[in-house]
Amino acid sequence: MSSVNMLEAKTHLSRLVEAIEQGTQREIIIARNGRKVARLVPLEQTESSRRIGVAKGKFVLPDDIDADNDVITKLFAGDEV
Repeated sequence: MSSVNMLEAKTHLSRLVEAIEQGTQREIIIARNGRKVARLVPLEQTESSRRIGVAKGKFVLPDDIDADNDVITKLFAGDEV
């Protein structure tokens, strides 16, 4: 555990956060006027919710879904349809 004063924390915040991310520091105490006021620690790693395939089976894509791609491209380009 290391301790830094407020000015040093403001000046070197990205370096302090990097030390926490890389695990070279487990916790950094931030002090103001010699009094400990905050603790910088890593967040707990949470498992992200699975998003891929979230709508699987909810609807059916038509076989001709790409049939109008040329028309859509012309519309985006501002060309005559």
